[in-house]
Amino acid sequence: MLYADIVIDISGGDLDRSFSYRVPEKLEKDIRLGMVVSVPFGNGDRVRKGYVTGLSENPGYQENRIKDILRIENDARTTESELVDLAVWMKNTYGSTMIQALRTVFPIRERVKTRVRKEAVLQLEKEEAEELLGRLKKTRFRARIRFLEALLQSGGRMELGSTAVTGLSKDAADYFEREGIIRIGTDEILRDVIKNASESRRDETPVLMPAQAEAVRQIRNEWQSPAPRPVLLHGVTGSGKTEVYMELIQETIDRGEQVIVLIPEIALTFQTVRRFSARFGNLVSVMNSRLSKGERYEQFVRAEKGEIRIMVGPRSALFSPFDNLGLIIIDEEHEPTYQSENSPRYHARETAMQRCAMQNARLLLGSATPSMEAYSRCERGEFRLVKLEGRYQQRPLPEVSIVDMRQEMKAGNRSILSRELQKEIRTCLDSGSQAMLFLNRRGLSGFVSCRSCGYVIKCPHCDVSLSEHENGRLVCHYCGFETPRPVKCPECASPYIGGFKAGTQAAERTVRNLYPDARVLRMDFDTTRKKGGYEEILAAFANREADILIGTQMIVKGHDFPDVTLVGSLCADLSLNASDFRCAERTYQLLVQACGRAGRGEKPGKAVLQTYHPDHYSIRFAAGQDFESFYMQESQFRNLMKYPPGGYMTGIFGQAEDEEKLTKAMFFIRQYIERICRDHVPNLTGPAPASVGKVRDIYRQVLYMRHENKDYLIRIRERLEKYIEINPGFREIRVQYGLI
Repeated sequence: MLYADIVIDISGGDLDRSFSYRVPEKLEKDIRLGMVVSVPFGNGDRVRKGYVTGLSENPGYQENRIKDILRIENDARTTESELVDLAVWMKNTYGSTMIQALRTVFPIRERVKTRVRKEAVLQLEKEEAEELLGRLKKTRFRARIRFLEALLQSGGRMELGSTAVTGLSKDAADYFEREGIIRIGTDEILRDVIKNASESRRDETPVLMPAQAEAVRQIRNEWQSPAPRPVLLHGVTGSGKTEVYMELIQETIDRGEQVIVLIPEIALTFQTVRRFSARFGNLVSVMNSRLSKGERYEQFVRAEKGEIRIMVGPRSALFSPFDNLGLIIIDEEHEPTYQSENSPRYHARETAMQRCAMQNARLLLGSATPSMEAYSRCERGEFRLVKLEGRYQQRPLPEVSIVDMRQEMKAGNRSILSRELQKEIRTCLDSGSQAMLFLNRRGLSGFVSCRSCGYVIKCPHCDVSLSEHENGRLVCHYCGFETPRPVKCPECASPYIGGFKAGTQAAERTVRNLYPDARVLRMDFDTTRKKGGYEEILAAFANREADILIGTQMIVKGHDFPDVTLVGSLCADLSLNASDFRCAERTYQLLVQACGRAGRGEKPGKAVLQTYHPDHYSIRFAAGQDFESFYMQESQFRNLMKYPPGGYMTGIFGQAEDEEKLTKAMFFIRQYIERICRDHVPNLTGPAPASVGKVRDIYRQVLYMRHENKDYLIRIRERLEKYIEINPGFREIRVQYGLI
């Protein structure tokens, strides 16, 4: 006897479990994971739709309590069943409940009220209707007379509720519909989330440059091979990767297939959608969290109906319900925002690979600064590497200078702007060009450094910076090491030691004081909270309504402003001192992307990197846009420490309102892992406070496991899930997992 685990359609409630059903003998040969089935549910045996998430020969309940599956709703693969299968894969790979996985792949399931257009259509010949009107005029039914007169004046077809025909009686409409004199049809009015997309469409197709055409040829050849691989398009900033994307998208939609384009930030939606709409018109739509519930629901419906062919958006757009998916593009694939922070903590790159495998689609990754993981897969032959070596139209890369802020301090300059950057900003303004200045974050940083020598206080055990807490202690968020905050620098004994306290608001204030004639915009979380905030600021800067744009990382990722000739990094090593083994990689990527915003038009560009660590390899190689050298040096560290891609890493994230109970629970988790892996214990780090140890009165801790075998870590996690499930001591502890 075969039994199925069924999750009832989540649009019907907040169920967080599966139910066992008996598979009738006649369905045993046909039923598969991911199928949609009808089952009796509840006391009244109401027929409900459910998803098959597991098959077993063992019942989950007492045999006499188990009901039979009524029927399979689809005996072929559908978009819905593909997404259910993807949810099963995400649950098994990353660890979560099935409901959490389903809610991730079906992000828009609850129907929200939409605007509806009602139209009355005359079912009589004109002569018959006029004759009826004549008879009605001999009666006292004035509302019916007005309605029929308006309908005849509209040519027998009239939109109800429009401003042109207000004041008409609903009772009159109901009467005519009952008598069969009119038919009332209804249509949903779907919101246009991309304003004037069709009007902006260009008929001409851009001609590719030779390097771009060669890249398209290599990608096309790879995908026409017997065993096509994902492709990594590695092109320097400004090399024209977007034109390559659009050429491949055109080929895909010409075959009748659909395309998903992932971008890392909502802030990039403005320019990306504008460029895609200019090429593909109303075939393009967008999905992101800034849309209203109604807008998101309607884009979901349009995708299901096939009215749109290209979906653009951040991570969640990956689950667009396309039934003929042909291509997924992940732009700026290196960005950390592609890693979900909610359960299941999936990575968009790996999940996109799985969806492509399920739907026989192709995967294209693009970046000027590829992730270590993606590039290592190219070296192993799992991905195909295609390069764009030079900038579009042979434009030169920006000239980059590194400023040692320790020397600025010695020279008496305590401003956040170095003397060189101040000079370059004035030159830029005088020439009528634009400048971008950025900091890695808007608020206070977590590390403590010396303003005299640049020394950063690090953990002696983990090679990451210690974070300053309000109690005056420095804490390692990897292993829990603590030490008091020193009053003098341990390296040079300087008293100028403390947390880096420069933020975007302070930078804006400094710039306005130094350049009162400049028009300044600031773009960070505070200025983009409202809906449309990103678009307003970026549109204003693109329209030359400002001379200087100051912001966080979001302003230097993927934007294309041809009049920007200067980019300044106010503290290039701020991300270098984060409590993250990827901090050197993040720093390199961020600085290369930042430098790449300068000189994208006709004028040459300049970038100034202000740093306290001018000799650090990530900063030196970023200044020269030398990815291969950076990759080789960073790989040595990763391989030595077994960090990805030199190994695999799983994070176990615990949360609780009671700090003492959380600490005890995380200790028992580590103890359990050591007990079940006696002969082959993975490298364990922690438990220790998370990078932000307390959020809204919820304490957070993390334990890391490292091993060379990913499947081994998954098996440990699966056993740990069962251990936590049956242990009542964990009832007040929320535990999540993630492959790092």
